[in-house]
Amino acid sequence: MEHCGLYRLRRAFGRIRRDSSASVATIAALSMPVVIGALGLAFDLNRGYEQRVFNQRAADLGALGAAMAYSSADNTSVLTPSARDIALANGLSGATINAELVEDFPNAGDKAVHVTVRKSVPYMLASVLGFSGSYDVEAEAYASMGGEKPFAAPCFLALSSGSQAIKVSGGASISASSCTVAAIGSIVNTSGSVTAHDIISGSGDVSTQSGALNAESIRYAGEFSAPEWNSQVTPSKDRTKGETALSDPLANDPALASARSQIGHADTVPALTNPTTPSGSDWSFSWSPSSAVAGYRTTPYGGEYYVPRGNYTVGRLEVAGGITVRFESGSRITVRNGLSIGGGSTVKFNDMDLYVNGGFNSGSSGVTIGDGALWIGAGAVNFEGTNVKGDGDVTIVGTMQLGGGQHLKMGKGNHFFGGLKVSGGGTAWLGDGDFISRGGVDLSGGDSTLELGAGDILIGRDSHHTAIKVGGGARMYMKDGKFSADGDIDTEGGSIIVFGKTANHYVNGDLRVKGSVLFGAGRYTVNGDFVNGTGGSPTWPQSTPLSGQTYGPRLADEDISGFEMVGVDVSFILAGTLNLAGGAKTKLIAPNEGVTGGQIAQLLIDSLTSSNTTWSGGSQSIFSGIVHLPHSKVTMTGGNSTLNDGHCFSLVADEIVVSGGAQTGSACAAIDDASGDDGGSTGGIRLVR
Repeated sequence: MEHCGLYRLRRAFGRIRRDSSASVATIAALSMPVVIGALGLAFDLNRGYEQRVFNQRAADLGALGAAMAYSSADNTSVLTPSARDIALANGLSGATINAELVEDFPNAGDKAVHVTVRKSVPYMLASVLGFSGSYDVEAEAYASMGGEKPFAAPCFLALSSGSQAIKVSGGASISASSCTVAAIGSIVNTSGSVTAHDIISGSGDVSTQSGALNAESIRYAGEFSAPEWNSQVTPSKDRTKGETALSDPLANDPALASARSQIGHADTVPALTNPTTPSGSDWSFSWSPSSAVAGYRTTPYGGEYYVPRGNYTVGRLEVAGGITVRFESGSRITVRNGLSIGGGSTVKFNDMDLYVNGGFNSGSSGVTIGDGALWIGAGAVNFEGTNVKGDGDVTIVGTMQLGGGQHLKMGKGNHFFGGLKVSGGGTAWLGDGDFISRGGVDLSGGDSTLELGAGDILIGRDSHHTAIKVGGGARMYMKDGKFSADGDIDTEGGSIIVFGKTANHYVNGDLRVKGSVLFGAGRYTVNGDFVNGTGGSPTWPQSTPLSGQTYGPRLADEDISGFEMVGVDVSFILAGTLNLAGGAKTKLIAPNEGVTGGQIAQLLIDSLTSSNTTWSGGSQSIFSGIVHLPHSKVTMTGGNSTLNDGHCFSLVADEIVVSGGAQTGSACAAIDDASGDDGGSTGGIRLVR
């Protein structure tokens, strides 16, 4: 398009030329130099406009090139030479070119390169009007060096705004090369090592003394400090000053809120009642039997008895030592005042229903009871020797005790007890079916063993608020089914406990584990602390001494060999916190996918406790998933190792302290760069003005 000024001058000159009057001709003649000068000025100004366009292109290219050079060299001395070289390469000579580094532009914490290009344009035709010399034409450009590119997802996040939200010292280390180590407050590394994709203090400082800080970027709102001699620090070009918004990613998670609401829950343990046992005659099987059983003697004066099928109502049933008694299948027997078997006797109740009040003693040789119901009411209960019970429901209202050399095997069916105590190497092996123990489970003494079949497990507590106690060397194995313990769970060093799979395991108390433990998949809702001090206990794999089932070396495709506390696809919702000590070797893996009412995807541990959390004493842990302790100070010390074995481990806490040679790390993957870079060579550098 023709320049507007030239167009108007041309029209005016035409009108003057066409005017035929003498006065007009005279004026026109006198005006010719002015008109020509105006046209010359317009011409020279148009040349300046063209030069400005050329300068702007040189400024833009120079700013981009200088920014790239600075990003590579981390030295401002390369700025102006780089911009000049690019201008010359693009045909601009004789210009004055300067480049400088600008902080906090275009936004706080950003860096940009500012380039100015100035070139003189001489006057030519405008000299008619008296213009002489030249005038300057200037252009400028700003190239931003990416500012705050999106950082990798935090895998270590301290929510405290304090002066030591994250502290690393004493040769300890955090290794998270693919994710971010972040804190709302300050990060202090006195003499340790922090390696991360990004290191971020959202509103505080980042500082180190002799420690290493290695990251693709370091961001801080306050100050960055490190001794000049410390070469183990991310270079200044990758350090940015500016606030970073950080927050608890699970603060308002509805699944967590729902899970926490169930803390303190335990299923109600039903009351156990005595069976109905009417009055009847006493039965005494001996060398001098009572009249009620004399007719069942197989030979005159002999010690063997055979009781045919029938319904029998008995007052008290006694079998003297050395006597043999067999009861035919299909019978129904009630005993009102106790059943007692003497030493060395052989007693077999074939398939039948047996109801006893007043106490039960199997005798030193034990007793065999076939399929059918067994219901033992009030009174002491002793299964001595080796005892076998077939399929069928079993109810023992009192506390069943098995001591040294005492063994009990029961078939399929529900098994309800007022309490269960196994000691001195005794064993109890119960088939599939629901299990209830109102007064808790107490296993003590080396090799004492309780093995339960598949079914729901409901355990009350003793007078000390303990639901399950497994002493040193004792073992408890549970298969899949609902689980509720209305009290503490305590295990001692050298013990073994196995939990089956279920959506939610309820523990209305502390979970204190010093022996080996295998957690079946599911959620564990614990109304107390979770304490592990398993060092020196048996490691997995292990086989049960009763059924021979082997646990390990793999659990849900995870290798658990060499660990003492293991769990795969597990989530723990705690009222208290998780403390690790005693050289415990732990491997806990969170689920990839959640289950309604059960484990929560990616969550390993959650607690809102404000109590301190300590992982110490040489404990060695492999964690996968999120450990969420937003109000707790987590301290890893004393040679603790909390690593990931190639899994993604994240820790969210109020404060994080890693000291005393402790090691922790994560293999969480970094998020993709979302800076808007199209993948070219500028690496996030872009023109902003």
